[in-house]
Amino acid sequence: MQPPAPVSRFCSAPDGLKLHLRDYDPGNEATAVVCLPGLARTAADFDALAAALSPSRRVVCIDYRGRGLSDFDPHWQNYDLMTENADILTQLAAAGISEAVIVGTSRGGLHAMLFAATRPTLLRGVVLNDIGPVIETKGLVRIRGYVGKLPAPRSWPDAAVLAKNIMSAQFTALNEADWDAYARLTFEEKDGTFRPRYDTRISKTLEALNLEAPAPQMWPQFEGLRGIRVLALRGENSDLLSEATIRAMAARHPRFTARTVPGQGHAPLLLDEATITGIAAFIDALEP
Repeated sequence: MQPPAPVSRFCSAPDGLKLHLRDYDPGNEATAVVCLPGLARTAADFDALAAALSPSRRVVCIDYRGRGLSDFDPHWQNYDLMTENADILTQLAAAGISEAVIVGTSRGGLHAMLFAATRPTLLRGVVLNDIGPVIETKGLVRIRGYVGKLPAPRSWPDAAVLAKNIMSAQFTALNEADWDAYARLTFEEKDGTFRPRYDTRISKTLEALNLEAPAPQMWPQFEGLRGIRVLALRGENSDLLSEATIRAMAARHPRFTARTVPGQGHAPLLLDEATITGIAAFIDALEP
């Protein structure tokens, strides 16, 4: 079956900001899959996964405020988890989704854990892509070093080289086509000018963090997921999610499965066939 083309949908956030999502196969009555991207990432990151899943189920991919086709917020302080969590619930209500499997990459996984408190009935199952209740400071320092600080590429080949220079230590298994794909998911080009697909002021939220102090942990939120099945993906080279945290998650959750994505770091790109097949199998097993 050929995957359906996505439909762009827009709605208003509680404060009036315009929010965007990509909706694949909106007429499908199977349990929807909702994809939530990382901090400086967009709905486009899930195109390959959505194409694989959408012939048999609806897939909705979210652009947070300040990312992708959603409006940039004039107040960067609103790029916070609780504001975004309320936005996501607004977007899903507008799309008519009351129950879903959440696929959350990095920040998206934090939102999935928050839903255990803000909207537990939404959750049919959760895929946590390289994120857990404990966030390693080393990874945060690295991410703070480049988010919002990338030079503008001059061409698509230049963008691929830039992405490779920044991320190759984490992603050791990517080929040149992968780096080109990653660059096109990171930048957009208009009239020969390149820019990131996100509001670069998001970097201010990272600069406001005190990385000398231990990061807050989210064990209560994670344990709120005990009633549903959870699949955790960890990049083999991840510096944000440790193997020790994965083991602790498995010990605390009776319906927990973990998979390692070889040759990738934070966060696995969800472009390779093995990872997509594993996610699809996990979702299919959730159906009665």
